[in-house]
Amino acid sequence: MTSTDLHLPNGTTANPPYAVDIDPKLAGWTHSSLRVVELAPGGSHTFTTGDSEWIVLPLRGGCTVRIEENEIQLLGRESVFADVSDFAYAPRDARVQIASGAGGRFALAGAKCERRLPARYGPAPEVPVEQRGSGNCARQVRNFASADAFDCDKLIAVEVITPGGNWSSYPPHKHDEHRPGEESELEEIYYFEIDGPGGLGYQRVFPSREGGADVLAEVRTGDAVLVPDGWHGPSIAQPGHTMYYLNVMAGPGATREWRICFHPDHAQTTGGYR
Repeated sequence: MTSTDLHLPNGTTANPPYAVDIDPKLAGWTHSSLRVVELAPGGSHTFTTGDSEWIVLPLRGGCTVRIEENEIQLLGRESVFADVSDFAYAPRDARVQIASGAGGRFALAGAKCERRLPARYGPAPEVPVEQRGSGNCARQVRNFASADAFDCDKLIAVEVITPGGNWSSYPPHKHDEHRPGEESELEEIYYFEIDGPGGLGYQRVFPSREGGADVLAEVRTGDAVLVPDGWHGPSIAQPGHTMYYLNVMAGPGATREWRICFHPDHAQTTGGYR
């Protein structure tokens, strides 16, 4: 894929009512999806999950999520930079309504799946928060739907907060091959928000195979980067501007797991992941 295919600037995937609408067909793969819906005060949005499982994650504001006979109240948050949020899981083959009295911005992280799991509430206090790395590689990882934190069939999703001037998604790593016990095959979406006016960051993806993914993108709030394969990292935050990104991953493996391989030229820096 070309850099144009991989870097999706804010607005380029808008499909009302979605500000961001990335499905497998657009991405050129088979599993991972991301939508972002903005609701005005008193607004609502209804969708069917189809053959995918979805997590409703407030980026800004709170909402009520109705999944068939289940009603889940999400307190949400003021912004992605403020705190961890609670969330709702919606199974495949279901009808979902999101309604917000005060309005807000809500991410829908999705993955094509096989099992139909029950609708559930994910409380914010139960989200494992990890302080990863040190020095200028320090960042906060919010493992709200990591493989070992919340049960899904295929979907894996986490949030990362990178302080201004720091590097995250480092050292470069990949997950584009099925190697039992060592590496899992996962398609990945990065969705970015940058704190403060004029803020920006940079995202690198480079080939792990001939003709593989290759992009160096300047990213701003609302941008997304697709990682179908390849080494990815670093994600670099502009000094003075905290960077947020939401990672959405899924793949064909029979076991839902996040196993990565570090680039051999940077293997000595894997301490950034501890």
